[in-house]
Amino acid sequence: MRLGLSLGYQTAWSTPADHLALAQEADRLGYSVVWAAEAYGSDSPSMLAWMAGQTERIDVGSAVMQIPARTPAMTAMTAATIDALSGGRFRLGLGVSGPQVSEGWHGVRFAKPLARTREYVDIVKLAVARKEVAYAGEHYTLPLPDGPGKALRLGFHPPREHIPIYLAAVGPKNLELAGEIADGWLAVFYAPEFADEQLASVSAGRAKAGKELAGFDVVPSVPVVVGDDVATCAELVRWYAALYVGGMGSRQQNFYNQLATRMGYADAAREVQDLYLAKRQRDAAAAVPMEFIDRTSLLGPKERIAERMREYAAAGVTTLSVTLFVADRDSGVQTLRTVAEAFDLSGVGE
Repeated sequence: MRLGLSLGYQTAWSTPADHLALAQEADRLGYSVVWAAEAYGSDSPSMLAWMAGQTERIDVGSAVMQIPARTPAMTAMTAATIDALSGGRFRLGLGVSGPQVSEGWHGVRFAKPLARTREYVDIVKLAVARKEVAYAGEHYTLPLPDGPGKALRLGFHPPREHIPIYLAAVGPKNLELAGEIADGWLAVFYAPEFADEQLASVSAGRAKAGKELAGFDVVPSVPVVVGDDVATCAELVRWYAALYVGGMGSRQQNFYNQLATRMGYADAAREVQDLYLAKRQRDAAAAVPMEFIDRTSLLGPKERIAERMREYAAAGVTTLSVTLFVADRDSGVQTLRTVAEAFDLSGVGE
């Protein structure tokens, strides 16, 4: 198993300088990858290109670049460019986002996300490999018929003909698709106790492609809070869990709520969502089970985190990407160091 750092996106309480400092510290400590996100604020490729030019060894990855935000050809151009800027250190994480962002922010219908993802990845792979991009699909047709367009190929030579592709996936069918067409899976709320069911879906996709699970990168983003008291540490994660389980998406279409239900927390997931959508966020946070937070996070002193890392490794994780729940840059740097120490203590490194 390797370590990664998930920075998320820019918020009211973070700055690009903060994220750069954390990326540089992770680089010095030997973390394998730093991921940047996007929703409807800061975009991931701008942040990653900036960090790539100011780091040395660490890979830079999008977690994610939103599929409805860009044409597949534009995504291929961006991925190839950042790969060139970084000397072959880019990882392309893709996701369909959700219906509210896709249709409300990008103006792209959310229907048939799996079929759209499959075609999108096909075209990205063609373009990055500098093959002629001609494609006839249900959702994408290149070139457009009966017009002046012609099939083109990428206009420069990137360092690699294949850039690792990751899919952000939550549901069983999307997990199977990730196993079939991608090189890795970007996971959220990953609990070692529930991993077998999810990895079975990934393995089914790998089998469709004539491949085994070995070599496939399983990358959960895991909240980390270092401290002596586990319950106190969990309080910092509670609001994040409530936002996703309760308020991310609509009542009818919240993938994270559905995941919590599949994990055995149906009653709690329903209560958290009811409270959150009633604008009772504090009560929703209080309703998130402590067990759910603990199973999907790294909480407590270094030794406990090391033991939990062993459980993640045993549950199929190949890159453990930590999300820092800290007050400022200095405490973030210290947490990165403690996590690296716990990783060494765990003995699960490659």
